[in-house]
Amino acid sequence: MDFVFDLQLFAGEKTEEPTAKRKQDALKKGQVGRSQEISAAFVLLAGFFVLKMLGSTAVEEVMNYTVYIFGNLNFDVNEESIMQLFIGIVILLAKTAMPLMVFIMIIGLAMNVAQVGFNFSTEKLSFNPGRLNPISGFGRIFSKRSLVELVKSLFKIAIIGSLVYIYLADELFQMPKLIFTDIFSGAAKVSDIVFDLAFKIIGLFMIMAVLDFMYQKWQNNQDLKMSKQEVKEEFKQQEGDPQIKGKIRQKQRQMAMSRMMQEVPKADVIITNPTHFAVALKYESGMTAPVVLAKGQDAVAQKIKGIARDNRVPIVENKPLARALYAAVEVGGSVPQELFKAVAEVLAYVYKLKHRHRRRYA
Repeated sequence: MDFVFDLQLFAGEKTEEPTAKRKQDALKKGQVGRSQEISAAFVLLAGFFVLKMLGSTAVEEVMNYTVYIFGNLNFDVNEESIMQLFIGIVILLAKTAMPLMVFIMIIGLAMNVAQVGFNFSTEKLSFNPGRLNPISGFGRIFSKRSLVELVKSLFKIAIIGSLVYIYLADELFQMPKLIFTDIFSGAAKVSDIVFDLAFKIIGLFMIMAVLDFMYQKWQNNQDLKMSKQEVKEEFKQQEGDPQIKGKIRQKQRQMAMSRMMQEVPKADVIITNPTHFAVALKYESGMTAPVVLAKGQDAVAQKIKGIARDNRVPIVENKPLARALYAAVEVGGSVPQELFKAVAEVLAYVYKLKHRHRRRYA
């Protein structure tokens, strides 16, 4: 039994790497390999770092304002007292929470820029009726991507939960001792435990975020992969239909040939092979070297000689020189120095014939 493989069955498979245009279009739509966990990890790190550095200052500010309220503020409920209270709270927030919020915002933006560059897209914000389709919604919920995200979340919970349990299992035995310390020492000890645990969790979270970033990059590349047919269609859109381009090139060659043939009557001599090559030369006073007005091989050579006969342009047979000129000089180019002597002999012969012809008919 013979097996016949139809390659068209594989034409729709996404086997080709995405082209630069495909990646650029995806970037405009906001479809990029970006990990939200990278941004979250650095935001957490920045937040706890600022709290670690400015926490004591913030607590002192809150304490000072609390003392001020109970010691100096008029508690008569009126417009002036409420305005004073409001202004005081705003100033307190500006001193304590604002640095933290600004720093976190800068870090969040910086991490997004680091991942995808300066890219702003409103594609995801535009209204898409297809998103309201419940069938499509269920498809997204139970998709492969959703399953991967669920596994990742369960893995993170398990790893971070294990770390918290192991860490607190040792520290919980030290907690009863805090009963015998003053409130400031106890608060400092609890603060140290909280920050130490937080930075350990953030460190672990960052490792997982880097792995997630690598996965998101890979997954985005997989999503952007193209079938062979898509690559062909994109090439046609960018470069044009090959058949149309072929016709354009053919038309250009015809126009160039026509212009070249129009120059043949202006030549001083046609040097031939005699059947395979023909080169039309022109030399005028002031030129540094003779110029090739036209050249051709086989059928084109015969056409050049036919035009030359019709316009009484001399035709000289010189097989080595015809081959050398055809190979060495392009149309419009000058004869190279190594061929000067051979070309000069031909031109001298032609000028001698023209002089005899004039004397005969004078």
